[in-house]
Amino acid sequence: QVLLVESGGGLVQAGGSLRLSCAASGSHFTIDTMDWYRQAPGKQRELVAATTNSGSTNYADSVKGRFTISRDDAYNMVYLQMNSLKPEDTAVYYCNVQGSYTRWPRAPFVSWGQGTQVTVSS
Repeated sequence: QVLLVESGGGLVQAGGSLRLSCAASGSHFTIDTMDWYRQAPGKQRELVAATTNSGSTNYADSVKGRFTISRDDAYNMVYLQMNSLKPEDTAVYYCNVQGSYTRWPRAPFVSWGQGTQVTVSS
């Protein structure tokens, strides 16, 4: 089982910055994609940013130019640097990791973190 632990959420004023971190732990696995999702009250969970093990990244239009996703494969970490935050960025942010186990039968896995609250005040 691959466990994810997120940190870095909090309360910030509009225009401020926060950095989210997510650590994956477990045994005998490799990671393909590492993503950040968010879910605001009364809304569906949406993809914010994604990165693959080839280094490619993808962002939601609403965060392009403000958020940056990065990963450290040596430590199984993924980060989300959030700048120029807006009140509409307020949500619970979730880390999502997809990969596979290295031991037979090398099954794929999808893991979610517990979520971290980000609140941006106007």
